[in-house]
Amino acid sequence: MGKPTGFMEYNRRALPCRAPKERIADFDEFKQPLEESERRTQAARCMNCGVPFCQAGVSFGGAVSGCPLHNLIPEWNDEIYHGNAREALSRLLKTNNFPEFTGRVCPALCEAACTCGLEGNPVTVHDNELAIIENGFAMGWMQPHIPNVRTGKRVAVIGSGPAGLAAADRLNQRGHLVTVFEREKHPGGLLMYGIPNMKLDKRVVRRRVELMQAEGVTFETGIDIGRDVTYAELAGRFDAIILCCGSKTPRDLKAPGRDAEGIYFAVDYLSRATEKVIGEAKNFAIGAKGKNVIIVGGGDTGNDCVGTAIRQGAKSVVQLEMLAQPPKERAENNPWPEWPRVCKTDYGQEEAIAVFGADPRRYQTTVKEFLKDENGNLCAVTVVGLRPDTDAASGRTVMREVEGSEETLPCELLLIAAGFVGCEDYVAEAFGVPKTARGCLTTAENSYATAAAGVFTAGDCRRGQSLVVHAIAEGRACAKEVDAYLMGYSNMI
Repeated sequence: MGKPTGFMEYNRRALPCRAPKERIADFDEFKQPLEESERRTQAARCMNCGVPFCQAGVSFGGAVSGCPLHNLIPEWNDEIYHGNAREALSRLLKTNNFPEFTGRVCPALCEAACTCGLEGNPVTVHDNELAIIENGFAMGWMQPHIPNVRTGKRVAVIGSGPAGLAAADRLNQRGHLVTVFEREKHPGGLLMYGIPNMKLDKRVVRRRVELMQAEGVTFETGIDIGRDVTYAELAGRFDAIILCCGSKTPRDLKAPGRDAEGIYFAVDYLSRATEKVIGEAKNFAIGAKGKNVIIVGGGDTGNDCVGTAIRQGAKSVVQLEMLAQPPKERAENNPWPEWPRVCKTDYGQEEAIAVFGADPRRYQTTVKEFLKDENGNLCAVTVVGLRPDTDAASGRTVMREVEGSEETLPCELLLIAAGFVGCEDYVAEAFGVPKTARGCLTTAENSYATAAAGVFTAGDCRRGQSLVVHAIAEGRACAKEVDAYLMGYSNMI
């Protein structure tokens, strides 16, 4: 368990970050590594408690707490503390295909469930995980692992986001011949185009893709399955098909003036920004320089838009959130080890505070009307305050407008970061897979198999918009089911 008294002797120390006003000058990653000695000290805080909730990955209070991948956290923290870096890497890779991704972008469900967090600060599990894998690459230990035997079975994976990559990686290691189809120019899906470079450097994504290619996975990019290639064509070439095409239908805003120029979905804005950063976009159409920017949505995507707009030179940034501000500390009805529903100030908001002198978030507020100039361009928005109320018919809490609370804000660029409502229709139609009421692809109960013969699905298109760690877990579980379908059994863990 590392040092038995470590959790009492050492204080938590997270990864240091470059100062906000320094880091907004570029799109480079802003978190910096700790020295090896300090990383071992942080690992020493792991107490290997009797019931390690950190690796449980179960639902408490309607949200998952603990790692959905069931990472062997106490084991590899122990290896870090004792200086056994290679053994730590071995334990980590048993459950997580891509710790370099989760170690950067996961909100650390594991830390929310850490026993040290019950009366103090949790172990830096998230940072320790990243240190293990990055050290593995630096030491040259992450070499191609090519299967000794091939089964001859062919699998097509549609989509190269975290779910698709995880499924492809496991099935390739099992010996199947895997081809991953991606409609964009580069593999990676959400990892490449949806997450800003300052959170996940695209060289990290390319590094993993190149390793998978060396191990035998084939990537075909610029191909839109369901449009460029039909289900029948794929079925003729492959023994199984896995749909990992994400939940990419964005939730829209319905208000007068919605047709104004200057309103974009966050997913499109962030994708174009990444293309610019990696030198792919020649004509960058969506830019924030010199503009008053309003972002509708208070989640991680909205925060990413805040950070991106500031780096592009926005004149001002306002972030609207329909719901009330969460409490600063856990409420009595939100005890450990539930996911803490508390207010956090993320990197984008930190940067807005540093640049503009105030938190960009405005709670219980939404857009009532988009205002256009004489050329049809967005020039301002009318916002209105909201209050919670109980719907008489359903008994559910709904947000009602507060009469007389309207306010006009200048705005030349508005970004809708209000979430997603499911898989794109043409994918479901192309494969003949019905969608649920939430817009997800339908599967058999407790299964990844769809109604279409030999077609499986995993990730956001199956479960709805979620986290990278959930997508990886789904991809791994789906791969095991596909393996059993192809071979009649599966020896995957």
